[in-house]
Amino acid sequence: MRVFMFAHGGSLNRGCEAIVRSTTHIIKDRINGAQVYLASGKPETDRIITELDEIYDGSDSPITKYSLGWWVSSLKVKLFQDESYALGKIKSNITKHVSNMDVCLSIGGDNYCYGEQPDIYEVDKRIKAQGKKLVLWGCSIGEEDLSKRKLEDLKLFDLILARETLTLELLKKSGLTNVKLCADSAFTMKKEELPLPEGWQEGNTVGLNFSPLVWNRNKQSRTAVRDLIQHILNTTDMTIALTPHVIQDGNNDYELLLQFFNEFTYTNRVILLPDHLNAMQYKGYIARMRFFIGARTHATIAAYSSFVPTLVLGYSIKSRGISKDIFGEEKLVLGVNDISDSSKLTAVFDEMIKEERTLIRQLKQSIPHIQKMAYQSVEYLTELAM
Repeated sequence: MRVFMFAHGGSLNRGCEAIVRSTTHIIKDRINGAQVYLASGKPETDRIITELDEIYDGSDSPITKYSLGWWVSSLKVKLFQDESYALGKIKSNITKHVSNMDVCLSIGGDNYCYGEQPDIYEVDKRIKAQGKKLVLWGCSIGEEDLSKRKLEDLKLFDLILARETLTLELLKKSGLTNVKLCADSAFTMKKEELPLPEGWQEGNTVGLNFSPLVWNRNKQSRTAVRDLIQHILNTTDMTIALTPHVIQDGNNDYELLLQFFNEFTYTNRVILLPDHLNAMQYKGYIARMRFFIGARTHATIAAYSSFVPTLVLGYSIKSRGISKDIFGEEKLVLGVNDISDSSKLTAVFDEMIKEERTLIRQLKQSIPHIQKMAYQSVEYLTELAM
């Protein structure tokens, strides 16, 4: 089976890397002779994933002004409000590889959480026009994200794999019949342990991840997180390990966490993990933490899957749904509007400390089942391809 993954922006987002890395592994682990190919918006960032059979440049192809393609595109848009020709040209680096594949996986799990995606819709149409199997792999979609146009696109898929039950229930309620439940493949990703940095307390270090994405949605959240750091320093003897997980230009966790590090470095209890580690290496550190606080979903998945009690600074349905599937309720998840309240943030942190043993026990009970659900997605894929 030749599997083609697309809708991937590159691995400077270590969550995207974790999806590609773990998806490739579980497919090859369960499907004998499977070959896995990736179209990437930044292929140079994905060379670290050595299990892939080939990485293609899937970046957008610009339409040269005054070229034949430009004139055709302009006329179609102006006369018929038809952007399909232009989008097809722009996305040709992806679609030109489809004919050689058996199954195509749209792997941007939360791409559908950010408004309309006409370029992705066009890719989906062109894949189906070639008679290929099309799968939306490990997605999360909220009610506020659905639109008539998006639903029409979702109906094109041969299979939609929702990575948590909130998305599953919503899509089924919306009339989609091509939906099954799985879990995020990143729950199965292995870790790589590097030497611990100076100042790390084994068994007594709390990780903290914060992102520009959350900060931009709630400008007061940075102050609340700063107050949380001060609260941890005042009320515990733990070391705080500031943990970046996305290092893209304009969306760089490290730059934001560096500000906290510079402010609190005098305490000798705050350390900053480097910005060049891969997803397995970040997981290697997260797995050795006592607690974790995270805004990036796949940083929290690294913690959950390592049985580390986790406070989620959630900003979408995926954080809520994943927590619900693990604990049976939305446990220790604060919405984007809640995390500007310093007292609420510190109270939930204190709650996590008090429930440490219970949380570890629940994680040890739930995570093996979640990992089996991640592997179940490969079984669905096999059934589809038969």
